[in-house]
Amino acid sequence: MTPSWTRWARAVAVGAISLTMVAACSGSSTTGGSGAGDKVTLRINFWGDFGLDQLKTKYEAANTNVRIVLNSGEYNAQHEDLQKKLVAGSGAPDIAAIDEGFMVQFRSQADQFVNLLDKGAASYESKYLPWKWKQSLSADGKTQIALGTDVGGLAMCYRSDLFAAAGLPTERDQVSALWPTWDRFIEVGRDYTARSGKKFIDSGTNLFNPILGQQPVGFYDEQDQLRMEGGPKVAFDYTMRAQQAGISANLTSFQTDWNRGFTTGAFAVLACPAWMLGHIKETAPTTDGKWDIAAVPGGGGNWGGSFLTIPKQSKNPDEAYRLLEWLVQPEQQIEIFKQVGNLPSQPGLYTDPAITEFTNPFFGGAPVGQIFPKMAQGLTPQYLGRRNGPTRVAVEQVIGRVQNNSLKADAAWAEAVKAAEKAATS
Repeated sequence: MTPSWTRWARAVAVGAISLTMVAACSGSSTTGGSGAGDKVTLRINFWGDFGLDQLKTKYEAANTNVRIVLNSGEYNAQHEDLQKKLVAGSGAPDIAAIDEGFMVQFRSQADQFVNLLDKGAASYESKYLPWKWKQSLSADGKTQIALGTDVGGLAMCYRSDLFAAAGLPTERDQVSALWPTWDRFIEVGRDYTARSGKKFIDSGTNLFNPILGQQPVGFYDEQDQLRMEGGPKVAFDYTMRAQQAGISANLTSFQTDWNRGFTTGAFAVLACPAWMLGHIKETAPTTDGKWDIAAVPGGGGNWGGSFLTIPKQSKNPDEAYRLLEWLVQPEQQIEIFKQVGNLPSQPGLYTDPAITEFTNPFFGGAPVGQIFPKMAQGLTPQYLGRRNGPTRVAVEQVIGRVQNNSLKADAAWAEAVKAAEKAATS
């Protein structure tokens, strides 16, 4: 959730001004032919928690002619559905979220999206992390199909109560020191499982993705050539070692058993990009105060980070852009960060006291307003190729076969390569 939001100095003041301006202009008629005062319905497709539930009511109260319909679905399915709607020529929402892993795929179809530069979005370029702005910009620099929401700098979330019960350290600095490398992380997992009789991590795929995100090159190089023997091989080997060590609960992300596992203690640790915090809090409210945040083995890396686009099929592109622009203002970005953890994409907000002084009581008072901005500022994200999304899904499915015992770990790499090669040419 995979899932870059805006920020710059004196954020709240600017956001308040923006809200007033949006409210004033939103009463105008839309390009869809509605008369003044007609109700406009805007559909937004996304996955996970973008913080939109909280902001929907706020925006509708200030823009009484607008009704927002939120459609949250499964991560891969939402991207697949958007692609099908673009091919069919109808049915796309007014605003569609796209994850960074699928952005090159959709950016190559820039003619299917509203060019936000035509709406005045060029004024936001200087606000964003430079690499974030470029991720959704066409190769010739003439079409910007999206504005970024969040970035996904990495940390590790862990259950301090389960660590204590297993006789392991619980303070975040001590826990970080347990696993400077992924080799040590797997050894700590063996130790925890032996002591507690429980599994250490949630799933193999949620080990594979953060390790892959730390490598210089991911699935594809900048010429869009598949490079499985580099970063993917490193991440896959560690994942198979963890499987063979018996430390994985072998759950599938965002499915019922995985969600239940946050509450039942089915696992004690998982990779935590900033956007994961909101999901844990929403899914396992009874574990309030039992979680904490430590450093990720190997240091750094990125996993996820999303964008908001307006497909050309939208019947209300002007109103859609007004909403999109409002969502990426500092006031909204700060509120989203506090409510669900999604870290904004505009580094000017990283020095705002509303973020720097924010601690998260659900995660043991962890200083998230310092942890995640520091990671984001040091990121040098990989190039994610046009077929990155489908390739990742194909490799994850192979890992899933190992998890459900239909494929042996020592035979899995050959299957992963075949699956990736097929996805790369489909």
